[in-house]
Amino acid sequence: MIVCCVHGGGLGHLTRIRAALHTLGWDEPVTLLSDSPFAADERVVGDLPVLRPPHGLDRSGLTRWTADTLAALAPRDLIIDAFPAGLRGELTASVIPAGTRVVHLARLLRWENYQPVLPADPPRFDLTFVLEPLAPEHHAHLEAVSREIAPLRLTDPPARPAGDPPGPTGWLIVHSGPDEEILELVAYAQETAALEGLRPDLILVSPRRPDALPDGVEHLDVYPAWPLAGRATRIITAAGFNVVRQFAPWRDRHRLVPFPRTLDDQFTRAARHQGPVG
Repeated sequence: MIVCCVHGGGLGHLTRIRAALHTLGWDEPVTLLSDSPFAADERVVGDLPVLRPPHGLDRSGLTRWTADTLAALAPRDLIIDAFPAGLRGELTASVIPAGTRVVHLARLLRWENYQPVLPADPPRFDLTFVLEPLAPEHHAHLEAVSREIAPLRLTDPPARPAGDPPGPTGWLIVHSGPDEEILELVAYAQETAALEGLRPDLILVSPRRPDALPDGVEHLDVYPAWPLAGRATRIITAAGFNVVRQFAPWRDRHRLVPFPRTLDDQFTRAARHQGPVG
């Protein structure tokens, strides 16, 4: 059995773990440990079972719950996504059952914000896959706790037909929330179109329609969104790891609006995206 620790309230952790399992070709039974509300969406998790920690646990409570859960599941492999010691530093070396191979998926973090939550005995990894360039201090930590470090380029599982794609003049706006950020992306699209003297159709792809969505903006609840990109003339998103990766084939028409995050460094990722295309 493979157990995946994918704590975090957003959609990105679940999208990334599905891509990693597909890329690596690991087809053993998988159980997800996740507190994300998106873990209830079968489009996101497929048929993978999800175990949720009890609501309201503090860090030490989450450590105990994780230790008990892993002891009961006795996984052959444990995959820890994004945060090397869990979202709140709840993962320690002692919670991992003896004999478990531990794999880490490393993406860009604001290391100065994450480092203070590291426990005194952080997990050690048999293998760390680096999914994008990391901050030097982050990379140094992983070198100290990893037996092997290797790059990995993720590929998403094949997508089921996602409905009719937008027309050839459509601009895709893709974001899973919160609403105020969705509306900011919509406003950016409207202002950009006005400055360029264009009147494109605007298509918002999001799990829910914000109450204040302007008239004339079409809303689609489609997952995954990347199959819609082929006929879009512009793609507007935040600068999360998955959207940058998934829309890379259309980089010339992809515009990023980074948002502040405590742990994810969207501004650095967006700056890298603005480099030469090629």
